[in-house]
Amino acid sequence: MQENAGIKLFALNGNPKLANKIAEQMNVSLCKASIKHFSDGEIQVNIDDSVRGDDVFVIQSISDPVNENFMELMVMMDALRRASAGSINAVIPYYGYARADRKARSREPITAKLVANFIQLAGADRVITMDLHAGQLQGFFNIPVDHLLAIYTQARYFKESGIAEDVVVVAPDHNGVKAARNLAELLKAPIAIVDKRDDARLDPEKATVIGDVKGHKCIVIDDLIDTGAKALDAGIALKAAGAGDIYTCATHAILSGNAAEELKESEYKEVVVTDTIETPAEKQFDKLKVLSVAPIFAKALSLIYHNQSVDTLFSKKDDI
Repeated sequence: MQENAGIKLFALNGNPKLANKIAEQMNVSLCKASIKHFSDGEIQVNIDDSVRGDDVFVIQSISDPVNENFMELMVMMDALRRASAGSINAVIPYYGYARADRKARSREPITAKLVANFIQLAGADRVITMDLHAGQLQGFFNIPVDHLLAIYTQARYFKESGIAEDVVVVAPDHNGVKAARNLAELLKAPIAIVDKRDDARLDPEKATVIGDVKGHKCIVIDDLIDTGAKALDAGIALKAAGAGDIYTCATHAILSGNAAEELKESEYKEVVVTDTIETPAEKQFDKLKVLSVAPIFAKALSLIYHNQSVDTLFSKKDDI
């Protein structure tokens, strides 16, 4: 890691544990700022360190409570802009509202674009994020966007744990084929697809898996786990098709509603996620394996601070 003494790193309330890990990886201290919430929900930010002319990185996941964390980021960036920061870099490990990326029906908003507009209006000069729901969201911005990937960390884990031997990578529906192929290439494994064509829950008796999974270990991959319905349906379909041990992995562990409890009781041997979203104690369970993406963000932030290309984070696959 290069010398990062001049960098100014701030953490908001969205994911302070990840922010601390990133700061530790970069060998810097988080700058001091206080975020106060008034009784009516209004947010006040006080920055205790001077940022005049400095390159500032603000770490904030737009996760539950989504709107509160989003407004914290907006208020913080406005404060930094008014404090004459040299550059403001929004580090958003999980980009909330990313699924609202198009008009799927009449009179529907494109909220992901609205969020992008707000981030730019508040003063961001750059966005650093990870595994957007759709990569095309980068085009919603008129500022640089560094789109980091967790797939190398995931692939390394599966190889080092021996899970990658005699394994099939599975897309939980047809929309997930690209992600499945990318992981399969890294693991040198075949792919399969759960033939799920809509958002309705899968009928186990009618579940169809395209590809040979019988007797093989399987890894179901998706960008996020929210209610867990898609992953749960995929697990049922794979077991019905004769699969051996099955695993699921995702970058963002939203785990809303009863997702954690249902996954705990599911067919999965392990649920592998990352720490882009902090998992509260009540949503943790024995099958849940959390991989840290702090090293990826630390390297990316260091490269950006030193005006170097982040392409090296995607081109070195030898250590996987």
